[in-house]
Amino acid sequence: MAGATPSCVFCAIAAKSNTDHTLLHSDDKVVAFQDINPSAFRHYLVVPVTHIPTVKDLQRKPDDHSLGKETHSWVGKTLLLRDAPQAQQYRYFVVYNLQRIWPPLNSVNHLHLHCLALPYTPSRWRSIKYLSFGPLGGFIEAEKFLEKIKPSSTFQ
Repeated sequence: MAGATPSCVFCAIAAKSNTDHTLLHSDDKVVAFQDINPSAFRHYLVVPVTHIPTVKDLQRKPDDHSLGKETHSWVGKTLLLRDAPQAQQYRYFVVYNLQRIWPPLNSVNHLHLHCLALPYTPSRWRSIKYLSFGPLGGFIEAEKFLEKIKPSSTFQ
C-alpha cells in the first residue's frame, strides 16, 4: 500500500493486515472501524488509507478538502445514522495535533476522525476528552476542520 508506515497500527488496519478489527467501511481512500475503547454508545474511527500523520500535513487544496468531506460527510455520518438512528446526538471530531501527551489522551500518529453517537459511556472524563488543549493537542469539530482546509478559491 502506497504511503503506509510499517509501525502504524492504522496503516495495518487500512491494509487489512491487522485482522483484530472488522472494517465497517473500506474504499480506496478511507477505512472505518469501531474504536477499541469506545467513549460513546457508538464510536467509530475513520482513517485515510494513505498515512497522513497530522492535520498539519494537510493543505488548503481540493484533494485534501475532498478527503475531509468524504471522511466526515459520507462515511462517518452514514455509518452512525445507519447503526444508531435513535442516538440522542452525533458528534464528529478530528484529532488535530497528535503529539503523545499524558494518558488517557495518547493517540495514534495517523490522521483520524472520531464519530460518536451519544450518549457518552459512563466515565467522568469521556465528555471532556474531546476538547482542544492548544499546543498540547486535542480535537477540533469536523465542520470547523473542513473550514480550515477549504481551498481559498473554488477556481483552483
